Amino acid sequence: MAKGKKSVFFCQNCGHEETKWLGQCPACKEWNTFVEEKNISSSSSVNVKNSRDVKIVSLSEVSADDHARIGTGMAELDRVLGGGIVPGSLVLVGGDPGIGKSTLLLQVCQRFAQESSVLYISGEESLSQIKLRANRMGEFDENLKLLCETNLETIRNVIENRRPELIVIDSIQTMYSEEVSSAPGSVSQVRESTNVFMQLAKGLGIAIFIVGHVTKEGTVAGPRVLEHMVDTVLYFEGDRHASYRILRGVKNRFGSTNEIGVFEMRQHGLVEVENPSEYMLSGKPENASGSVVACSMEGTRPLLIEIQALVCESNFGMPRRTATGTDYNRVNLLMAVLEKRIGLHMSNCDAYVNIAGGIKMNEPAMDLGIVMALISSYKNRPVDEKMIVFGEVGLSGEVRAVSMPEQRVAEAKKLGFETCIVPKVSLDMVKGIKGIKIIGVKTVNDAMNQVT
Repeated sequence: MAKGKKSVFFCQNCGHEETKWLGQCPACKEWNTFVEEKNISSSSSVNVKNSRDVKIVSLSEVSADDHARIGTGMAELDRVLGGGIVPGSLVLVGGDPGIGKSTLLLQVCQRFAQESSVLYISGEESLSQIKLRANRMGEFDENLKLLCETNLETIRNVIENRRPELIVIDSIQTMYSEEVSSAPGSVSQVRESTNVFMQLAKGLGIAIFIVGHVTKEGTVAGPRVLEHMVDTVLYFEGDRHASYRILRGVKNRFGSTNEIGVFEMRQHGLVEVENPSEYMLSGKPENASGSVVACSMEGTRPLLIEIQALVCESNFGMPRRTATGTDYNRVNLLMAVLEKRIGLHMSNCDAYVNIAGGIKMNEPAMDLGIVMALISSYKNRPVDEKMIVFGEVGLSGEVRAVSMPEQRVAEAKKLGFETCIVPKVSLDMVKGIKGIKIIGVKTVNDAMNQVT
């Protein structure tokens, strides 16, 4: 007797497939991530002609030339992409609702349409809604075409007939295929839609941007296999109530994944921030204890940020610790180092650490800045406004070296800082920089003696 359609179970985290429900995924070890969906019926016929047309080449015959890139007209976005858009690439853009994903991609379409054909496909907004947002950005070229459609087969026919040079899909969770018997946004639909767009991008040489929703944990909704299928994954970060936005690349087959792009949200759209260090330090308080400027590296770009700390005696038996913009456990670890190695009694104190501006930084070079901010607030002694610190702090209280100290000191000098506290082992690398006083410290105690 012929069996009916069976159901399969997909892991929402990694896309692993099983024939029955499991409490824990055997692939990614996550709990309660399996969802039931109907199995996709595959065609039993095999295209023998296509299988015979496969061409095998040796490695020596493959050209090693760099991919031809097309500039987007936005230097910050080109930096994150690795120099521009690669034809035939599939780029996934994720971010919280209202963070500015659609605005950013519409601005890319605006500048790209001045020389090439662009197709903007929206499954969430109507044509009038897109027009209202476009009116705030200025004039658009006739090369930009709009399509409001969610049927994958219809979209595929339009793309194959028109063959634009750039396509934007907003969003991948709204697309559906009639061959997949599940609701739009499900694991099967998202995976099938991404696979179709990947085939179109590679087969026709079209650059495709797809927008992905994020979960409450901040990752792209749907299976993790979605990130594995695309060439580049970009995350749009920042507080939606603040004006700044950060575009961070977490995967890039055509460039580095350490670069970030900084934007400012204004009434007419997103504006690039050419000097993010100066922007992040704007509004820094004068002669205030607990405020220290530190330097972090994002790829090849040094970024000066303000670290704020507030230490006060606790009125309860359980002191409260809060960290915003940095790792909470790292702050507790550094406070334990101060308690053990220097003798600062912070066990009965509330401690609040904040990275000003809402930016998130977890680089080890921020350790010394956090420590100095805690000491400054605990002793109620302000740190010199023209001083910058950076270095990694070990469990024994030593200050360890960090990468690229020359770029960090040069950035501080450019912004008018007069003193820089660096790890002592990095002094030889920065001694050639003139015009700024450089102090090398070996331990946290040495750094405390320099500012108190």
